[in-house]
Amino acid sequence: MARRPRSQPPAAPAPVTVTVCRGCCCGTTAKHPGVDHQGQLARLREGIGEAGKVRAVDCLDACGHSNVVVVGPSSEGRLAGGRPVWLGWVLSEDMIDEVVEWVRAGGPGLVPAPGTLDLQEFTVSRRVRENLPG
Repeated sequence: MARRPRSQPPAAPAPVTVTVCRGCCCGTTAKHPGVDHQGQLARLREGIGEAGKVRAVDCLDACGHSNVVVVGPSSEGRLAGGRPVWLGWVLSEDMIDEVVEWVRAGGPGLVPAPGTLDLQEFTVSRRVRENLPG
């Protein structure tokens, strides 16, 4: 096993990461005219605060499940067996609130998803998972 030189500090633990698709289908008023997509993103960022990281990406290539949100585990959650959870049809304010609640409680691997988020979960192909922006 290679040792890290003493001059480098240990890597900071990674927080829960929430990736929000805002590309061709997700996040558009053409497909979801009654949804405030920018407002959802702002509510996620404000609600999650320092408990995690929220990022918007152009396309997650899962358009049949639009609006897609991926909740990735923190370093601690990954060590506990957590893996990224893909959520589809995240359209209501209640779902946004549940994502915020979950991230603030610890996220995948540490805490079960609250409310009805488990009903929104779907599986993607390995090709799609491997191309998730890092």
